[in-house]
Amino acid sequence: MDALNLATEGEDATPAHHITPYHISVAELFRQAGERLQLCWIAGHAGGERRLNSDTVQKPTLALVGHLNFVHPNRVQVLGCAEMDYLGKLSEEGLGQAIDNLFSTEIAAVVVANGEKAPETLIAAAERTATPLFTSPQQSPLLMRVLSHMMTQALAPSTILHGVFLEVSGLGVLVTGDPSAGKSELALELITRGHRLVADDALEVFAVSPDTLEGRCPTLLQDFMEVRGLGVLNIRRLFGETAVKSKKNLKLIIHLTPADGWQSLDRLDMRASNRSILGIEVPEVRIPVAVGRNLAVLVEVAVRNHILRLRGFNSAEEFAERQRVAIAAADPREGQ
Repeated sequence: MDALNLATEGEDATPAHHITPYHISVAELFRQAGERLQLCWIAGHAGGERRLNSDTVQKPTLALVGHLNFVHPNRVQVLGCAEMDYLGKLSEEGLGQAIDNLFSTEIAAVVVANGEKAPETLIAAAERTATPLFTSPQQSPLLMRVLSHMMTQALAPSTILHGVFLEVSGLGVLVTGDPSAGKSELALELITRGHRLVADDALEVFAVSPDTLEGRCPTLLQDFMEVRGLGVLNIRRLFGETAVKSKKNLKLIIHLTPADGWQSLDRLDMRASNRSILGIEVPEVRIPVAVGRNLAVLVEVAVRNHILRLRGFNSAEEFAERQRVAIAAADPREGQ
């Protein structure tokens, strides 16, 4: 997409991956989780831009009684039934001291769970320190699980890759290649065949677990694709809601290469290589581009073949084994 191109002209098909330090603000977390968790922001609005740098959500039980080494900055603290019961039994002076202990470091935010009423002392401390204070009717275990999952997704190491990312037969496939290799035209053909577009030109990739890469479309590019000769197209409006998707796990890379030089390769078994992205190996299949080749069909078959390999089936090995059996039957000495 020329106007939004994040890659330079002539960019190598296998660029170096620069890990992007990512963060999420408290305000953004509230925007994402507020409705689901029924969060109510009651104090500390001035601290909405505080950055979260850890996906750990804590219950500061020990911190309330003075063990301050258990309070870590830039984390979300959840006050559940045990913590609120403890605070409710304290004298006014003891409550003030416990609240001061909680806010002794720059915590990111505080959530009062289980529909408990936040004490005025807690509200005043949140306002004084500009620490966002939320309440929620949800149970604290659910709050901690959902918030931790959302922050894990947001804080995952990330990079940007150049190519077209699609969901083909349920599999996340990144199509790469040199400029003018026909990536967008191929993607458009696949979309007309019922597959789905995730991102064109630039793909944000996040390592959401030790062995999982999640590809997401940048907000600016969602629904759009640029095709030479046609310009910028809105795929959602052209083909409907089912033609696009906002994110998908990256499972296969298909690299389009010129057909020159392919005569010397083993045509019996086109073994897939791997490409390392954020320390995770992703299978890569190279398809030669030449006039008259139906690339859409080749991509669909490459995806189906990859799925078969994941299930333990290898067509080349089956064919080779059949040859060995036939040779052994024709010449008994070959089987000895």
